[in-house]
Amino acid sequence: MLIKSADDKSRRLALLQDLQQSRLLDTRQKEWLRVELRNLTAGIKGEREAAFHLDGHYKDGQNNVLLHDLRFQIDGEVAQIDHLVINRTGYMVLIETKNYSGDLEVNAHGEFTVHYGKERYGIPSPYEQSRRHARILSKLLERLEIGTRTDKLPEFHNVVMMHPQATIQRPDAKALDTSFLIKADQFRAWHEKLVDGFSTGGVFKALFNLRSPDTIREWGEKLKRQHRPADLLDLPDWMQPKPQLAKVVMEPRPSAPVFAAAPATPAPAQADASLAKKLICAHCREKISFPEGKFCWNNAKRFGGLQYCRDHQGLFA
Repeated sequence: MLIKSADDKSRRLALLQDLQQSRLLDTRQKEWLRVELRNLTAGIKGEREAAFHLDGHYKDGQNNVLLHDLRFQIDGEVAQIDHLVINRTGYMVLIETKNYSGDLEVNAHGEFTVHYGKERYGIPSPYEQSRRHARILSKLLERLEIGTRTDKLPEFHNVVMMHPQATIQRPDAKALDTSFLIKADQFRAWHEKLVDGFSTGGVFKALFNLRSPDTIREWGEKLKRQHRPADLLDLPDWMQPKPQLAKVVMEPRPSAPVFAAAPATPAPAQADASLAKKLICAHCREKISFPEGKFCWNNAKRFGGLQYCRDHQGLFA
């Protein structure tokens, strides 16, 4: 049964796309923005593709609870779980779809590299990331008193999921077991193999731990209430646009050069206070986007309670 769908990230996407239009970003900021936008776009596409396959198997079933896009904050640590499956027999599957649309290479040392065409990027192990999330999730489960009859905590299984058409380059199975790494359309087969692999003792344990559909639904609802979405408009401090330097034009003369400065820009203090809370730049009177206005209103002390376009936010750096 489906308990939680993925959060809407369209506001974040709009913000990053809007930022691309700014003329005040330096090289480092432009590169960060390019990578952030690419990762977000790929992530959204990957999560939707994974959710399509998972929903098809578990949305209307009674033996598993399914939650998408969970973010927990526990003791200063954050766990962001792309997909979580809770089974009636007392185990949970954490599914990580990081860098979902790229082709993946894993070497014998467990090092991950993602390929986007000719570009190659080394990334932290999404499998180890999922295991860290499981550790944080275990703290939350203890506080919510969610556990099995035989153990204090449910048994965790970690899966890294790729697009059905992605290419996965794996090391020899003797060097590193990568059975945790699957494609989205293989998840049901992986899950069935997991259950079929239970030992005799494991089967008895699973039957003893069997909970009702209502109980695992209640667990899912408890976890849903603990979800703490990220601020979609948050940016690193160093990503704030920087003011342009006034261009100086030098006209040489026989005696000495004379510098003609560019026309002075009106000071921010001259802004029209009547424009407060309107999607109009208080400096140039041009229309602005909602993310531009929202950023200024969230930093009212810096912008005097008014709002400015990307170019003129730099006046307050």
